[in-house]
Amino acid sequence: MQHAPAARPSPALSARLPRGTAARPLLAAALAAVLALAASACVGGGRGTEGQDGPVPPTAQSPAVLPSAELPPVLTRGQARAALVGADDLGEAWEPTRGAATWRDELLKATAERPDCRRLLDVLYTEELFGTGAATAPRATAALDDVDGGAQLHYRVTSYRAADLDRTLAWLGTLPDTCGRFEARDAHGTARDVRVTGLTLPEAGDARRGLRVTVGDTAPDDGEDPRTDPRTDPRADTGTDAGTDTAGGVLTVDLVAVRVGDDAISLTNGTLGAPADDATRISVEVGADRLTEARRQGRAQV
Repeated sequence: MQHAPAARPSPALSARLPRGTAARPLLAAALAAVLALAASACVGGGRGTEGQDGPVPPTAQSPAVLPSAELPPVLTRGQARAALVGADDLGEAWEPTRGAATWRDELLKATAERPDCRRLLDVLYTEELFGTGAATAPRATAALDDVDGGAQLHYRVTSYRAADLDRTLAWLGTLPDTCGRFEARDAHGTARDVRVTGLTLPEAGDARRGLRVTVGDTAPDDGEDPRTDPRTDPRADTGTDAGTDTAGGVLTVDLVAVRVGDDAISLTNGTLGAPADDATRISVEVGADRLTEARRQGRAQV
């Protein structure tokens, strides 16, 4: 009985294979082709699901190279100091401060029932007009005394978001209506008569707002301004120094803020004597010009 001859490769296949080539290389080649097709299918499947899961997010960058989404660039300390006003700007009577005026504690350290009025008193006492956080800390400050008239001027430069600065300025604008006249009390229960009016300012910066606040002894509601009462008018001849003695005196404080871009100047100018209007006006005009120039130089250096 004869066996059937063993199957032989086709002539075409035999022509392509070197003589003596085993079948295992053919199997390896086929396996490689299958793996390539599988990889291609995985890639295609990823593209096909993009519509459901959304696009792949961009590669994350280091926070050091990302622009801040919270705060704009701030002035350097040197740039902020260049925007300050000094004694030479205000006149011969002014000099660097010798210390906080006594009326700060005696007349401004008080509270009120209405929240806005209470906040106003806090701002006058602490001078933190734009907030108390590290982001709103002043970049530079100056404190000056009028040795003749007894006035004291505190000046600050702050960098923050323009929108937030404008909200504070808008709040100041509401106070002549909401806190035009109110009663404040100190820690000893002593009542004070507080009056708030708007203050006209020179055209300076991008936005500005000013208040004049008077704080005096509470008097009968007779419609008179306590500044014209001989018992409380510090300009009357009472034999006391209006710049140092707060008994029966009326404190007048100008509270002003001016925004220039994302930076602002704020100042308080207070006195137990006649208000030093020129000091407030000069500080606003000179300060806004210097802040504008400091910002311009800062951009040029970037």
